[in-house]
Formats: sequence, C-alpha cells, structure tokens
Amino acid sequence: MPPRPAPPGGALALSPGWRPDGSGARGPCWPWRKWKQLSRLQRTVGLFLLVVLMLFGLRFYVHVDDEWTAVDSRSAAAWQVRPANPPVLPAPRKAAENPETVAGLSPQKPQRHFRRGPPNLQMRAPDGDAQERRQAQAQRRAEVVGEAGWGSEAQRDGLSWRGAGTKAEQGARLPPKKAEVPRWPFQQQALTTQASQASQNERQKAVVDAFLHAWAGYRKFAWGHDELKPLTRSFSEWFGLGLTLIDALDTMWILGLKKEFQEARKWVSRKLRFRKNVDVNLFESTIRILGGLLSAFHLSGDVLFLTKAEDFGNRLMPAFRTPSKIPYSFVNIGTGVAHPPGWTSDSTVAEVTSIQLEFRELSRLTGDKKFKEAAEEVTRRVHALRGKLDGLVPMFINTNSGSFTHLGVFTLGARADSYYEYLLKQWIQGGKKESQLLEDYLEAVDGIRKHLLAKSEPRKLTFVGELNHGRFSAKMDHLVCFLPGTLALGAHHGLPAEHMELAQALMDTCYQMYRQMETGLSPEIAHFNLYHTMFVKDVQVKMADRHNLLRPETVESLFYLYRLTGDRKYQDWGWEILHSFNTYTRVPSGGYSSISNVQDPRHPQPRDKMESFFLGETLKYLYLLFSDDPDLLSLDTYVFNTEAHPLPIWAPS
Repeated sequence: MPPRPAPPGGALALSPGWRPDGSGARGPCWPWRKWKQLSRLQRTVGLFLLVVLMLFGLRFYVHVDDEWTAVDSRSAAAWQVRPANPPVLPAPRKAAENPETVAGLSPQKPQRHFRRGPPNLQMRAPDGDAQERRQAQAQRRAEVVGEAGWGSEAQRDGLSWRGAGTKAEQGARLPPKKAEVPRWPFQQQALTTQASQASQNERQKAVVDAFLHAWAGYRKFAWGHDELKPLTRSFSEWFGLGLTLIDALDTMWILGLKKEFQEARKWVSRKLRFRKNVDVNLFESTIRILGGLLSAFHLSGDVLFLTKAEDFGNRLMPAFRTPSKIPYSFVNIGTGVAHPPGWTSDSTVAEVTSIQLEFRELSRLTGDKKFKEAAEEVTRRVHALRGKLDGLVPMFINTNSGSFTHLGVFTLGARADSYYEYLLKQWIQGGKKESQLLEDYLEAVDGIRKHLLAKSEPRKLTFVGELNHGRFSAKMDHLVCFLPGTLALGAHHGLPAEHMELAQALMDTCYQMYRQMETGLSPEIAHFNLYHTMFVKDVQVKMADRHNLLRPETVESLFYLYRLTGDRKYQDWGWEILHSFNTYTRVPSGGYSSISNVQDPRHPQPRDKMESFFLGETLKYLYLLFSDDPDLLSLDTYVFNTEAHPLPIWAPS
C-alpha cells in the first residue's frame, strides 16, 4: 500500500526531504536540528514549559469532565415530569433576593478548602452495607416521584394552597400498604381556604413582615446552615442539617409565603441528606427536624417530607438501645452509635419524655410500629418509677438503671418542663383514650398547686417556683410560661375549670415578666419578691439571667388564652411583645438577635444569634394569636408539639 501523503502545510511539510509520492531523503527533520542547536539552559527551560503545559491540559480535561457531569445531572432533573395540573396559588408577597445573587454580594461559588462552620461537622459517614445503599436509592427515587407529582397529587386529594390557613374537613383516607410509593397520611385531611394574604389583618401583616426580614437574613448569610448569626452576617452549625429552614417550613405555609416555601422545599429535596457522621441530640432533633418534617407533610401533602421524616426517624432509633430502654441523649445519624453526654450517664427527663408525639405519629403514617413502641416504652417505665412527689418528677434519669437521679429537686423549668406538656398532649393526640396519661397529668397539676405555687409582692402575682430538698425557691424560668397555655388547653378538652383559672393567673405573671423590664422583653430567669418592701418590683433579675433568647413560651400561652377565652387583652399583650422584638432585637441587614441585657434599652448587647425557634415558634404563635379565625389550625383538630409543629389529632372530637 503506498504511503498516505501528508496535506500541504501539515506537520510533515516541516521536513525538507518530504515529497508528494512519499519518498524523500532520510535524516533529521528541521525541528530536531534546531533543538540540537539550542544551549543546555534553553533546552531545560523548554522542557519545563512543556511539562507545565501538559499538567495544565490534564487539569483542564478533568475540570471540563466534572462540569459536563454536573450539567448532565441538572439536565436529567430538568427533564423530570412536571405535574399536569399544579395547584393554584395566590400571588405571594415579594420575596427577598435569591441568596446567591443578592445585591452587593458576589455569587457564592463552592470553595474546596474553606468552610466557616466548625471542622469535621459534616464528614462523610463510612460506607454502609448493601441494604443501606439500596434504602438510599429507594429514597432518592421517592424524592423524584414527590418532586414531579406532589402538586397534582395534593390537588387530586383535595389539598391546595390557599394562602395563610388550613382547615380540616372530615373524611378519612385509609392508609395504603407500606410498600406503596408515594405514601399518604393515615387520615389525610383536605385543606381548604381560610384566609388569603389579602384578608390578613394589620397585626398579622406585621408578623409576616418580621418573618420575611428574619428569613432574608437567613437566606443571605446562612442558607442551608443551622442558625443565622445576624451581626457578623454568618452562620453557626449545631447538627449541620439546615435547622432553621426545616423549623420554619410549616410557618411559611401558614403565613401564605408560597415562594419561600417552594424554595425551601427544593433545598430539602436536593440538599438535605442524613447520612453524615454527626451527633445529634435526640430531643432537639426530634422536636425540630422530625416534628418539622411531619408537620410540613400534613399541611402540604408533599410525600417528600414524609420520606425524609422516616429516614431520619430510622437513624434516631439506635438511641433506644440501652439496658433500661431509656434512650441516650445523643446519636450519630451516620454511624448509628448512640451515647450519653460526656459528663454523665444520665438523660434529662424532659428529653426522653418529649419525643412521643412525633414517634407515635411517624408510626401511624408509615405503618412501622417500632417508633411508637420505643417511645411508649419510655412513658410506661417513667410512669412506674419511684422518686416522684405528688406527680412531680426529678430532672434526671439514668440510662443504665432506668431510675431517677438527683432526687428531691423539682422544677417546671429546664430539663423537666415538657414532660408535663406531653402527658396532656399525648392524651389529646390519641383521642382521649389513654387514661394513664391523663391520670399522671392531673396528679402533676395537683402537685404543682401543692408544692410549687406562691404569690409575689406587692402585686400578688401567682408564680411557679422550685423545690430543692424541701426548700422553696422563688425562681421561675421563662420556659415555665408554657404552663398557662397547657392548662388552658386541658380545660378546653374537658378538664376542671380551675385549670383555666390558674392558667389566667399565670398568664398575668408571664406578661409582667415582660412589662416590668425596661426593654419590654422578659429575662431568661426571674426571681420573685416574697416580701412587702417599698419601691421593689415583683420581678427581680440577677445579672447572669437577664438575657433574652427570642423564646416563644409566653406568646404561645397568649395564643391559647385568646383562642379559648376571646379576651382581646391577650392580643394587645402580644402586640407589645412584637413591638419590643422589633425595637431591640431586629438587625437592619436581616434577622433578629438574642440580647444580653433586657434591663438596658440603650445598650441591650445583642448576642449575634437567631435561634431556629424564633421562626418555628415565636412568629408562628404571634401570627395565630392575631387571627380571629378559630378554625385556623383548630385546637379540636391539631395538637402542637413542643416546637409549635401542628400534628393531627387521631380521632378529632
């Protein structure tokens, strides 16, 4: 075969011996002769440049390959089927700018070697077994199904976006088999119009404005992270699971913020992954993440949230593998290793007895009994324990022995508060059929009256103190201000009328904890004056206790008291509190900040932290407080978990 001629001007044309017929003089070509004529230094420099060019070409090839891989994945997502008949949504309020294209900020590109969060928080978990990988693949398929069809499915089932409200209609839908995808609620409630944004009153609009301001700061500076640090325009991580975003999902739905909800939903679908090597607190992650996902599922009908909730619930289950069945405080959701805090083998009583609403509901929705059985086993064991005082429980419980520790100390504040709340709310959730829960709750209320109630001077404010080995302390945490709302809720569901009387008296006290402070904001802990002394206020504050964390307990109880009595003074009190939040905690660049000194209106000393519960609870309860519609999340249809996430009552009365 004759040799293939080279095209004129090609590479072989550089050789003077080349001829069109393929023959030619042998010998070195022109480039080689020139190379031999170069000095050693010139040849060294040339080789160096050649190596640099080769490395650059290799890096460019890898970069282009990665880019096309990303483009391929985005293209595949773009070709997913969209719902044929998406739900009709009202015109939303104007949203803040896209977090990645905010005016004055350059687009945020991922950086390979820099993170502002603490190190090693989101390390990749060790590879699981084949079964875990199959479960992850099944979850991703379910997400695709939910993303493609959640709107049409919800609309077909009577679920639609109607702005700022949810009203349950009667009519149960039987649960499908566990293997079916998508899964729907055991008793799917159709959501109908309650109030469009146009019908929001002025006070509700003020709450929406506050939420949008807080959300704008989170979107700009902390998107996808746990909590906003509004002063430094950065973020802090606790679990690395987008805590604020998940906590705020149902608030956005209730407030009618369509665009913000859709954007958050997209993040949950594409970014929220639980297979990571990180310890989470069982209690906090249950009430905020599991509760938030379950509530978002019930209000929106979007199966994505239930899929995520089931995955997360499974990853919390190792916490219950203790000798006593009393769960550990922490569990690694990537490795499945659970453990108590580093300083003790105890868990707090509130932690282990305030996860039942969420785990019971997860079992009801999925048909998997293990969640309910594990949580209710804790309730049964705590019920049978010795060491109580007329229904009051100590603060700590040992995970090895299953017994109370630190006996003789009783409080309704931190480490014990929501134990009492969940006794009543489980009874309500289950259709008022579990008599043991009711008996424990009624006994505890009697114990509070007998051992912890006192009156202050000079205004005779009724407050709940603490008991330490028989010695009474006039100390009351702001956390205790959940109690007026809980007592009022019980009275609404048929418990003695004297519970409502106590609720109203305690509500006055919680309001005075705000009213008597110079900023109009309550301290974290108050001490009450027991002696009639001139020029001394009822509410006293120690230097270490004068901070405010944007907590929700007082406005939570104001919501219950107004909803169940119709007395508008409770709305007025809530309006004063919102005004104080806007005056002393609002950060101009976006977000709200906890403050260190509620007694100094000139220098409240912001602490550069916006807790997730400010969006998940405080603003939600304020919005509901200012509503005059008793069917907006009716208390005969929903029960709120301790993070203000509404869950359905199983057999509405």
